[in-house]
Amino acid sequence: MSRFDQVATEWDSSNRRQIMASDIAKAIKNTKLLHHNMHLLDFGAGTGLLTKHLTPFVTEITALDLSQSMLDQLDSNTHDWGGGKISTVHSDILEYSPNICFDGIVSSMSMHHVEDLDALFQKFYTLLRPNGFIAIADLKSEDGSFHSDGNEGVFHFGFTQKSLNVLLKEHGFKMLMFKTAHTVLKDENSHYPLFLLTALKCQSKV
Repeated sequence: MSRFDQVATEWDSSNRRQIMASDIAKAIKNTKLLHHNMHLLDFGAGTGLLTKHLTPFVTEITALDLSQSMLDQLDSNTHDWGGGKISTVHSDILEYSPNICFDGIVSSMSMHHVEDLDALFQKFYTLLRPNGFIAIADLKSEDGSFHSDGNEGVFHFGFTQKSLNVLLKEHGFKMLMFKTAHTVLKDENSHYPLFLLTALKCQSKV
């Protein structure tokens, strides 16, 4: 059983996680990318902390995660949420092959758990319709101290804007934007900024 399976039932009790998800959702909404006819994919959805804030603004969200226990918790939460339809998928995103393309892919604090970023951005491109968008929130580069319970399953200690811009352009994305969406304050000396990265899928790769 993974760490995420073990903590699923208590995950939402963290006020810090609730505030983080709310701020990231606000940053996504402020991009003006969302509209009510959209079907989004929430990659690494967990218990649905981000999904909850976005579902009133779209028609449907598919919540994908590697932890079935997290998704079970999401399913138990949805009766309290208004808005669009929510479905869950238990899968590694790199192995996910739906028969549809999505209008947008959103994510909060999941990308640093994926080792192969080239494969991830290629998968994003494949999963999106033309001009579909990504809105990905994660840590700016840090020293490995963010995860106080250890770095098992963590492949990247945050990201730089420059490295992500290079990857996205290589994999067929345009209109890149990178801005701070939230800062995690663990104590007076430990501040961890989180970025929101947005980009659009090009009609075709050059």
